[in-house]
Formats: sequence, structure tokens, C-alpha cells
Amino acid sequence: MTARTFLIHGLIAGLLAGFAAFLVAYQIGEPPVEAAIALEEAGAPADAHTHESPEAGHSHDDEGGTEVSRQNQSTWGLLTGTVAIGTALGGLVALAAAGVVGRIGRLRPSQSTALVALIGFVAVALVPFLKYPASPPATGNPDTIGDRTSYYFAFLAISLLVAIAATVLGTRLLPGLGGYRTVLVAVGSYLVVLVLAAELMPAVKELGEFPAQTLWEFRRASLLTIATMWATIGVVLVGLVGRAHEKVAVENARRELAASL
Repeated sequence: MTARTFLIHGLIAGLLAGFAAFLVAYQIGEPPVEAAIALEEAGAPADAHTHESPEAGHSHDDEGGTEVSRQNQSTWGLLTGTVAIGTALGGLVALAAAGVVGRIGRLRPSQSTALVALIGFVAVALVPFLKYPASPPATGNPDTIGDRTSYYFAFLAISLLVAIAATVLGTRLLPGLGGYRTVLVAVGSYLVVLVLAAELMPAVKELGEFPAQTLWEFRRASLLTIATMWATIGVVLVGLVGRAHEKVAVENARRELAASL
């Protein structure tokens, strides 16, 4: 069970997760995106560049750049993005799982891998999304996009660092407190710090008069896409790691038996 084994399995899991996330994003996410784009174009100034057909891309060619059709954005572009992100994320989760094997109590590699995937989803995806959820087209001030991006990644970094610290704290308290109380202390510590950080971080309220139903559908689709990617990585990676661990265990048992003869 080397880091290379984990990495290969993570890349496989991430690749599959990318395809799964694409299916969810295309089926559930594209309708509210199309609705948001229609609202954005309906509110555009009369002298702004408009698109002559539904095949035109949702981007302006003011500086002579390459224009990508909306059809390609919602299909091949979306697929490329989800597969690339999924593969990279799967590799990172796998390396993190390889680093904690044998360091979290008596958990088997498959169990510690599942824990890493769960903590990663909560700390990297879910909690930052709850503070700074995704916003559809036609919302937000273009002049503040840099600040909003900085807020999001700063809160993500805080969430990840606190999650790591809570996990380390839990591993040290586990022998003395037992599993149940250790989980309560670790999770409680994480929640207290993140709630405080969320209150101190700036709020972003730039939705204007955007329709609430379309906003809800967009954010629900965004969260489902993220959850699908993480869930697929977790399930596939845990399965692959568990199978590899069983093979190693069987091989070690054979060697021990052969040495005892």
C-alpha cells in the first residue's frame, strides 16, 4: 500500500467522478444557467453585443478573442472542466488518504480513506459553499469579483486548516476519551471556530432582484454537482483501496505461512 497505489486509484476515482459530475451538471444545472443567461441578456444595454442565434457563445468578442459557442460551453467545455477538476481532486484526496494510513486509531486503510473523503467534502466543499454559495450569471458586481473570490478562498483555507487541526486533536484525544467523546470534541471544536470565522468574514449580498426560484435551482444544482463529485471519489476510492488492502493482506499471510513451514 504505497502512495503510488493510492494516487493511481485516486486518479481513476477522480476521472469517474468527473463524468458523474458532468451528468448532474448538464441535466440539473444547465436549465437554471440558461434561465440566468436569458435574464442577463434581457437586461443588457441596447448597444451591447448580442448573439444572433442560440448557438452563439455567452461571451463577448470585444478584444478579438476566440468566441466559444454556448453549445460547446454546456457540453464539451463542461465535460472537460468536470473531468479535469475531478481527476485532480481524486489525486489530492488519495495522497491525503495515503498520508493518514495507520495514524488514525485502528482504522483500516479503507476506513481512514472514507474519513478523509468525508472531512474533505465538509471542509473544502460544503462549509465554504454555505458561507459563499455559487451565484448565477446576471448577479454580482463585476467590480467586486476579485474581493468575492478572495473571501471564498480565504474562508476555504480557514475551514481546511481548522479541519486538519481538529483531526490531529482527535487522534491525540482518542486513547483517553474513546471514540464517541473524541468525535464530539473534534466536531464541536471545528464548528465553533468556523461559526466564529463565518461571522467575522464579510458578507456578500449582490443578488439584486434576481428571481428566487431560479437562484434556488442554480444553487441546488451546484451543490448536487459538488456532492456527486466528492461522493463518487469517496465510494470508488474506498472500494479500490479496500480491494488493494485485501490483496496485500492475503499476500502477507501467504508469506508468513511459507516462512513458518
